[in-house]
Amino acid sequence: MRQTARKSIGQALADLTAEFPDEDIKESKLRFLESEGLVEPERTPSGYRKYSVEDMERLRYIIRAQREHYLPLKVIKEHLDAIDRGLQPPAPGGSPTVPAGTLGDAGISADLLRGDRGDVRISRRELVKTAEITEELLTQLEGFGLVRTRPGTKHYDSDAVVVAKAAGELAAFGIEPRHLRAFKTAADREVGLVEQVVAPIRRSREDGAEGRAAQAMDDIALLSLRLHATLVRAGLRSLR
Repeated sequence: MRQTARKSIGQALADLTAEFPDEDIKESKLRFLESEGLVEPERTPSGYRKYSVEDMERLRYIIRAQREHYLPLKVIKEHLDAIDRGLQPPAPGGSPTVPAGTLGDAGISADLLRGDRGDVRISRRELVKTAEITEELLTQLEGFGLVRTRPGTKHYDSDAVVVAKAAGELAAFGIEPRHLRAFKTAADREVGLVEQVVAPIRRSREDGAEGRAAQAMDDIALLSLRLHATLVRAGLRSLR
């Protein structure tokens, strides 16, 4: 997220020179990095560059990558693209990875409902690799509406990774994507119920209505997940 506080190219250069005194950093280098698409500072109506906090972080990353790993700009640009997509930049010679914890056990807690879980953007090839599934299984999951790309893009988010990973592990027990349609149907019904309850709050003209609606949505969803898990656990207990 871009911040409101921005630095001129002179201020940016002064900060970087102070932080990296052994590096020969000049305005021409900052302009070159911009021309190569590695950083895109805003321009004022008069054409002056303004570097955001995010821009400065990218410049620091570029300088460190060149100084410590001697990486060419093409590779650094790939690293920055991975960071922009919410991934962990690769180690030298490696590939970008999904942040640790994305595939961890999704406990029935408020953390499961955090909106930032969907910030990751990965390609189809990266999804197959991360979730350790086949292209065929992913195609089936998409066919049954269990996994989809982010609206208007060709990328998948971290929710898609978790679903695909779980589906792959369930497949080891003979549970196929067609069997998982019941989960999708149940989830859609729960979403519909939450929407019905929250809609009147959203339509309210009182101050803070949107915030109360969002909180109610999280609370109801969390209670719904706990109820579902408990009912499944109670049902399985009767089979033992």
